[in-house]
Amino acid sequence: MDQSMLKNSDALIMTGITQAPTANPDAMLGEFCTHLATTLRNGGNVLVPCCPSGVLYDLFECLYSYMDGANLSAIPIYFISPVADSSLAYSNIFAEWLCQSKQSKVYLPEPPFPHAELVKANRLKHFPSIHDGLSSCFKTPCVVFTGHPSLRYGDVVHFMELWGKSNGNTVIFTEPEFPYLEALAPYQPLAMKACYCPIDPRLNFTQANKLIRELQPGQLAIPDTYTRAPDLLPHRTDLTIQDTECKISTFSHLDVLSLSVKREFEKVVLSNELASGLHPQEVRPGIAVTTVTGTLVSKDNRYTLEPLDLTGDGFNKTKDSKAESKTGQKSCHLWGSVLVEDLVKSLAKRPNLAHFLPFLSSQRGIEDVNVDSDHGGHTLHLVSES
Repeated sequence: MDQSMLKNSDALIMTGITQAPTANPDAMLGEFCTHLATTLRNGGNVLVPCCPSGVLYDLFECLYSYMDGANLSAIPIYFISPVADSSLAYSNIFAEWLCQSKQSKVYLPEPPFPHAELVKANRLKHFPSIHDGLSSCFKTPCVVFTGHPSLRYGDVVHFMELWGKSNGNTVIFTEPEFPYLEALAPYQPLAMKACYCPIDPRLNFTQANKLIRELQPGQLAIPDTYTRAPDLLPHRTDLTIQDTECKISTFSHLDVLSLSVKREFEKVVLSNELASGLHPQEVRPGIAVTTVTGTLVSKDNRYTLEPLDLTGDGFNKTKDSKAESKTGQKSCHLWGSVLVEDLVKSLAKRPNLAHFLPFLSSQRGIEDVNVDSDHGGHTLHLVSES
């Protein structure tokens, strides 16, 4: 993760820390493969309730090499989901979320994941549902990936009813967000084995605390559950966000949290049309200035300075009239020719030009002004300000 954009941020909102803080993903992956191989060698079937993306691709990659090494390459793998085909296809072309080694394969071109080779070799078969061609090639023992992890809907319900009465079959839960005992409750009594191997590669609390120390945000917003140990492990105080130097704000479900982020400046982008018409003048070596007059457009939380629309009847370029836009709003920019005599008189009064000339005092006027005129141009020397 590129942390440079987050360092010293005004506010950091941290959520989505691992749901299985005590389960190491690598260790769980090893247990997953062990349970799977034991079941297949005994002639049983393996059911993996899963979502059709995410860790699923890593499971395919792990099984590809593990089953080859365990002499189980003849065992078919079935992936059943309404989006199975598109999920496998998109995973091979959206490279921006992959690690560097897999990104390089995309541009070779070479599939970043082994499941492309599995599909090509007919070892991984995918179907939109159990009613769309599965029966013509289905054989056991096998491995079936299908959803939903809650076991409440989807084709996984069919396989739970089909295989649940045999103790030779195994259901392996890898999604940490669904309590597997609650998921299995409607199917009791259940003869098939149930294994819980939560594979959650998200940040754990140790990594999260280290990240916060490195980023040093001005304030931190986290769920209130991150400030106390899990209910089942009250002694594990290390499974919390530790005290930090920054201000911590907590929130619970459906809370509205107000983060006081104050800023004095906004980034404004000059449009190409307006920028092309600018003519900077060098006032000293290396420094050039120019005046900019435009319409500020705010859209999608971005600010753009566009050229003024002077084609309407609302603008009058004479110095005595007050220019107005098409919408009837008065223009607040200086426009038109300026008479030197009127400018000198305005400077002598209590200044009303301080908005445009910030060096003017708001308490008194400037009366000691010398005017030099040459070749149609005028230079005003402010004696007291020089």
